[in-house]
Amino acid sequence: MTKLTLGAHPFLLGFDQLERLVERTAKTGNDGYPPYNIEQKSEHAYRITLAVAGFAEDDLSITVEDSSLVIRGRQRDDSEGRVFLHRGIAARQFQRSFVLADGVDVGEATMENGLLHVDLNRQVPDSVVQTIKIKKGGAS
Repeated sequence: MTKLTLGAHPFLLGFDQLERLVERTAKTGNDGYPPYNIEQKSEHAYRITLAVAGFAEDDLSITVEDSSLVIRGRQRDDSEGRVFLHRGIAARQFQRSFVLADGVDVGEATMENGLLHVDLNRQVPDSVVQTIKIKKGGAS
């Protein structure tokens, strides 16, 4: 039996990048830290919310790299000179990536009560009907 990939299916012309996109999405970190929500705000607007308690705005970076939204956090080590009897609050760095579809733009980012909100907007192209003229003549 021959394995048929998405990019090789005869009815999916031009979708060869879809398989690479699925593979890249599967490789993103799945360690669960920090926890996040994705909500649909309207038909064309979304919001990603990460629980980043203990991180300041300066500890976080948000970039778009190769059609992926990448959110990184790195806290400064302020434990010097402190003696902990118990240390249960995670103070570790993280990187969380989200693959963005074509036409999805990153809007604003806000911090509120230990939650980082990143708004996304999908640009909807106008519906276009294209008529292709048939030329007369022989095969080339």
